Amino acid sequence: MTFPSEVTAMRRDLHSFPETAFLEYRTASIVAARLTELGYSVRVGPEIMCMDDVRGLPPQEDIHSAQNAALANGATPYWLEKMPDGQTAVCGEIKRGAGPVLALRFDMDALPVHESASGNHRPGVDGFASKCEGRMHACGHDGHTAIGLAVAEKLSHPNAEWKGTLRLIFQPAEEGGRGAQPIVSSGLLDDVDIFLATHVGCQLPSGQIALTADGFLWAEKWNVTFTGQAAHAAMCPEEGLNALLAAAIAIPGLYALPRDGQSDTRINVGLLQAGRTRNVIADHAYLELELRASTHEGLSRLTASARRTLQGAALTQGVEATIDVYGTAISAASDPEIMERLRDAVCFTKGGSIVQSWPIGGGDDATFMMQRVQDRGGKAGYCLFGSDIAAPHHASLFDFDETVLQTAVTVLSRFVELSS
Repeated sequence: MTFPSEVTAMRRDLHSFPETAFLEYRTASIVAARLTELGYSVRVGPEIMCMDDVRGLPPQEDIHSAQNAALANGATPYWLEKMPDGQTAVCGEIKRGAGPVLALRFDMDALPVHESASGNHRPGVDGFASKCEGRMHACGHDGHTAIGLAVAEKLSHPNAEWKGTLRLIFQPAEEGGRGAQPIVSSGLLDDVDIFLATHVGCQLPSGQIALTADGFLWAEKWNVTFTGQAAHAAMCPEEGLNALLAAAIAIPGLYALPRDGQSDTRINVGLLQAGRTRNVIADHAYLELELRASTHEGLSRLTASARRTLQGAALTQGVEATIDVYGTAISAASDPEIMERLRDAVCFTKGGSIVQSWPIGGGDDATFMMQRVQDRGGKAGYCLFGSDIAAPHHASLFDFDETVLQTAVTVLSRFVELSS
């Protein structure tokens, strides 16, 4: 397939074809093919993912559907065959003599969000809105992937001033905290000396670059199933065990959990599905929720309280509650050495005004990669590129100021040169 080489056009192409966690087949195929064209040694799927640590893998029918859609929209069978069972991670590597191993991480996945059809939503106005009903790049990962490919092109040029080993990691399933750990467990980060991940937006205004993101929240993502017993709602309701009512009792109980005096906490129930029809006692209910805290201890207290709340709600109706931990995230801190190299890169490129740190306001499972590198003696960091946004991240009107794309390419490329 023909894929645009200019970074804004790349982003818009990727925005048009959003793919959710572990289903990023078109995106991953584009990435692998482009890296190969640029002279990178490319590893994908099972080569860089440990499936024992994959959580929340989509069902096979969804994987097959995503593969077929990718093929229909320009992906090649060669790459799809190398990425079975949702294993859509891609790594491009290129070596230039002796020097450090440098790794950059770029996430690829979209969200199950309906993109706005509003008349003032720029992707719709300019013709690059999502072509996939119910899916949208509502967090900027389309921009991240485009930045990664443009960095790959810039640093593959013979006059690029770096040495050592450059490893560009394109990660699936950042949303929900599921894609980084399988890559970490594969050993891909074990010999990395310098690691950097980044994000656009995050309420940081255009023209500003934060040398580090702080305030990463510890998190767990849960899928909760209540299982009861169906019965006729009028004839014999006493024979039923109401899973829907148990879920309805649980939700306000979760939101009413007391605040933690030692840690900032967050809780959100994002999905509730229950029941079959109006005259049947509901024998099944399903919740998707997340719990976050600013400390590991705070998260432990919050999850313990949430478990008691869910089990207590189940007990009131005599139903069973099953909790599946669907994804996780941890906190991490950038090394000062990484921040100083970023400062030098921004100053050299005149990339924007520098902010020492900026709260990310959530999490990113790139922290698992940071931790692995740091635990093995390397240095790791996470920076933010400011970009005015049209609506909050994960909203149907989300869009970002695309001038950030070239800025990020220039600064990240210089960062690699300064770090080698």
